[in-house]
Amino acid sequence: MLRATSKLVMVVLLSTWLTTSAAAQEIRIGWTAWSDAEFVTMLTKRILEKHLDVQVETNQMGVAFQYQGIAEGDIDLMLMSWQPNTHADYIEKTCTEIVNLGLLYTDARLGWVVPDYIPEGQLSSIKDLKSDKVRKRLDGRITGIDAGAGLTRLSKKTIEAYGLEDYELQLSSGAGMTAALARAIQREEWIVVTGWSPHWKFGAYDLRYLEDPKGALGGAERVHAVARKGFYQEHMEIARIIARIQIPIDDLQEAMYTARETSYEKAVDQYIANNQARIDYWLTGDL
Repeated sequence: MLRATSKLVMVVLLSTWLTTSAAAQEIRIGWTAWSDAEFVTMLTKRILEKHLDVQVETNQMGVAFQYQGIAEGDIDLMLMSWQPNTHADYIEKTCTEIVNLGLLYTDARLGWVVPDYIPEGQLSSIKDLKSDKVRKRLDGRITGIDAGAGLTRLSKKTIEAYGLEDYELQLSSGAGMTAALARAIQREEWIVVTGWSPHWKFGAYDLRYLEDPKGALGGAERVHAVARKGFYQEHMEIARIIARIQIPIDDLQEAMYTARETSYEKAVDQYIANNQARIDYWLTGDL
């Protein structure tokens, strides 16, 4: 009877240990439906699950909710922290509760974007939007993305900085913005959209940024991975891998365009196949 009881205890303890171990290898990554964030998140998920036998749960949510989730420990990671300007408000509120794991890519930027067929002689700078003729061609509209995005906050400040109160910042989503851009280009209509690099649209269409002489939309940005407090201590190997992930922005933009033309799964497959040495470094740290 004692032996049977001992065996039962051992089974329960082993089951508990296995459950605890499995739970320790489950991580949650938040992301927003922006093409760069989706690709980087899916690529990271694939690498971690394949090489570390980690279960990665991805949760799509607004940017503000990601920072809140990291700060409160509801999610472990976000791979799209735009610094120093775009997400400055969120970082200021949560800086004591989040941990920066390092750069993912540099040379990112924000701006207002127009199709190249719009004559530069009429519209090359944000200040040109003051012209009545230009405003009429644009129906007094700037096509934006989601309300919680840092780009939206900066775009509202840009409208104030340039005295563009006659314009409406039409809020939508990343997908809504690109759909509006595609329709306008198909009809060769004038349009201004809030945009950022990296983005697949620069591989799909001939576009340019409007000059921003006041610097209202900020300068060059960099994109970081951030984690909740305690993540590094609990998942040191994963955190080290995340800290080594860096992607040249041109490579990222090409991958995003591939994803747009095929799927994110195929784009991830292609990127891994073409960059095995880089991914080996991410995994091991060995050059």
